[in-house]
Amino acid sequence: MTGTPTPAQIAARAEARDQVRTELRSRVGGKAETEVAAPRVGPEEVTGAQSIVRSLEEVGAEVVFGIPGGAILPTYDPLMDSAKLRHILVRHEQGGGHAASGYAHATGRVGVTMATSGPGATNLVTPIADANMDSIPMVAITGQVASAAIGTDAFQEADIVGITMPITKHSYLVTDPAEIPRTIAEAFHIASTGRPGPVLVDIAKSAMQARTTFSWPQELNLPGYHPVTKPHSKQIREAAKLLATARRPVLYVGGGVIRAGAADLLRQLVDLSGAPVVTTLMARGAVPDSHPQHLGMPGMHGTVPAVAALQKADLVFALGARFDDRVTGKLSSFAPLAAIVHADIDPAEIGKNREADVPIVGDLREVIGDLLPELAKEHEAHGKPDVEGWWRQLDEWRRTYPRGYNEPEDGHLSPQHVIQRLGELTGPDAIYVAGVGQHQMWAAQFISYEHPNTWINSGGLGTMGYSIPAAMGAKVGQPDRTVWAVDGDGCFQMTNQELATCTINDIPIKVALINNSSLGMVRQWQTLFYESRYSNTDLHTGHGTMRVPDFVKLADAYGCEGIRVEHASDVDAAIKRANEIDDRPVVVDFTVSRDAMVWPMVAAGVSNDDIQYARGISPAWERED
Repeated sequence: MTGTPTPAQIAARAEARDQVRTELRSRVGGKAETEVAAPRVGPEEVTGAQSIVRSLEEVGAEVVFGIPGGAILPTYDPLMDSAKLRHILVRHEQGGGHAASGYAHATGRVGVTMATSGPGATNLVTPIADANMDSIPMVAITGQVASAAIGTDAFQEADIVGITMPITKHSYLVTDPAEIPRTIAEAFHIASTGRPGPVLVDIAKSAMQARTTFSWPQELNLPGYHPVTKPHSKQIREAAKLLATARRPVLYVGGGVIRAGAADLLRQLVDLSGAPVVTTLMARGAVPDSHPQHLGMPGMHGTVPAVAALQKADLVFALGARFDDRVTGKLSSFAPLAAIVHADIDPAEIGKNREADVPIVGDLREVIGDLLPELAKEHEAHGKPDVEGWWRQLDEWRRTYPRGYNEPEDGHLSPQHVIQRLGELTGPDAIYVAGVGQHQMWAAQFISYEHPNTWINSGGLGTMGYSIPAAMGAKVGQPDRTVWAVDGDGCFQMTNQELATCTINDIPIKVALINNSSLGMVRQWQTLFYESRYSNTDLHTGHGTMRVPDFVKLADAYGCEGIRVEHASDVDAAIKRANEIDDRPVVVDFTVSRDAMVWPMVAAGVSNDDIQYARGISPAWERED
């Protein structure tokens, strides 16, 4: 039928469009039930650049972290006119990428970053790789030289698609402006579904400048991309049977539980199973630290009870975990007595490092949701498992090897005390974002996490410089939450320029700078494994008369509130003062001991059986068996 549509037809089309647009926007957060995109009433004549902006609006993006440059400049002109997109001008592309990551982690939505071609795009490689390792949904849009110049080594040309192909879920090169809406819609769908991750969209400048017809795709057709979300019922039954009959079970929880939004169901599984649970570095907060069955974090710097439980378990029930080397230690000696149940959305992870006796592929919300009634049936039929003896042993380990630290002998602050008081005075509803190194481990150990998405860090890639921009992104995504960046003096100097972004854009993050005047974790390894030969780890930032830079003056230069704390008696007052300031960023420079170390510790490549509770002190497992 042709002709002018009636008002009723127009209203019906608008209602259908709004309904499907809502469905697509929910998928941006990884919760979609449909692959239908939002249809529009009719096509529109626009430039390719306008098409990019319109496409971002259609998928429900709200914030773009970026920097303009020659190849992306055509898009920045219509971006200025958008009433739906907030663009935040960062000071470095790496900062934009990490900010998009922090936003995504804090909100569960897709983070968006934008950069120009060549060095602008290559500066995004690190945050893209970081997001890939930690399964963060992110879309990076980069400008590329004009299509006719591609392959000629034109000014600021780099094959960013080729460079990032191993570290993205998918990469696109767009030279036809008509392909822009479909590509953007697909990119957001791929980034947010299945195992989340980064997607790169590289768009030629010529495609941005050309005229095109904007037409939003009515459906997405992605042959070969069909993530399995529903687990196989037979595998669920087998897993339930093992969990119901194990005498020494451990629930080994990874960051996939948080990505799946399955923390509420996990809590039900923990309660129903009666099993101890350990949460990896990426899963802190998935189970409340206050839960009596929570043993803490496993791995290289995990708690002794968590590490010991995995080593002595007869069943390791892994949910959204990768059997990462930092958790397993020497892989051949990891959990030698245990059967393995491994559930993950990504089939490539199952069996990659440790063979699974019961592999389960599926979305963890559906996996745990299906597992709960099956486990209840097993309990009905056979009674609950006898784990009393197991808990007696676990509780003995908890009493014998509690979390703790020694006060430093050099007169400087204890970093553990600073971070513990930060968590106690600020509370579990805040978001804590760490860089990488000793301060990261102390923040994971000495702050109590009661909720998912309140702990953000660079886990898989271990990216120094992550904390400040990621905290900025988290604060943008959760403006009503207190956001603390827990950073080291080494990490801080890599990306602290984003404090200017925070000040100018009214993003009042707070920074707890754990300043030991050193590259702390490297120095710890030099102490333990290199006969205290401190080659190139002294940063001269906090001890003695030399402070290069003076972080309080630097904070002031960036328009932040700068506070220095050198005495334990001033720690609480400084944290309280920082929490009261909400109209600008705050940097608190805590001068801590450079001799403080992270314990417990399993040395790299060593069996978890050889964990040291403190230097020279190892648990006597055989006497405790």
